[in-house]
Amino acid sequence: MSLHITVATAGRILRQLRHDRRTVALLIVVPALLLALLYFMYDDAGGTFDRIALTMLGIFPFVIMFLVTSIAMLRERTTGTLERLLTTPLGKLDLLFGYGLAFGLAAAVQGVVATAAAYWLLGLQTTGNAGLVVVIAVVNAVLGVALGLFCSAFARTEFQAVQFLPVVVVPQLLLCGLFVPRGQMAGWLEVISNALPLTYAVEALTQVGVSAGATTTMWRDLVIVAGATVVALVLAAATLRRRTQ
Repeated sequence: MSLHITVATAGRILRQLRHDRRTVALLIVVPALLLALLYFMYDDAGGTFDRIALTMLGIFPFVIMFLVTSIAMLRERTTGTLERLLTTPLGKLDLLFGYGLAFGLAAAVQGVVATAAAYWLLGLQTTGNAGLVVVIAVVNAVLGVALGLFCSAFARTEFQAVQFLPVVVVPQLLLCGLFVPRGQMAGWLEVISNALPLTYAVEALTQVGVSAGATTTMWRDLVIVAGATVVALVLAAATLRRRTQ
């Protein structure tokens, strides 16, 4: 893998994003609007908004990046762009890590905008620093990118790509501890939850909510999420096809 080629690939993807206003709106504006919806839903519910909004600051980027990336890579294949790119010195890992870098930068902007809206416009209060929330949100978004790239290899149409959302994303949402504490789940569900990367992203955000500084548990969870991201990118490179038949 070449760093120069990876950066050049990321630059190409960012230029494409800049001209796609709908995708930019989905990445930057929609999470803040969804947080505002949550604010009005839980306006009179005490600290419920703080607990749920903090978690959603990590979940929204994960879901959105998964959806956008899986469809974007599928289009690269169906239009023949990927096949042409892979006839150049560009390798599969260069391409996929370039995607991760480009969408990671987009996620950083998304995380800053959503976090700023949550803290300064909607009054979110946490014991920990807002900067840590942004870091966790970005890492979680890149995880969504990696899983989206991996799943796109098994789809032939955009409709099929979207179908991976309930298969890959929804189980992680249900088992991450957002709805039911993991300790209260059936034993076999808790075991599955412990194997899912989103669980650790949510736990890291929970640590920010209750601790003034970065904790050992938070850094451990971030390392696990980052490791899962790298594994997903490598698997995506191994399964990536030049075009969709």
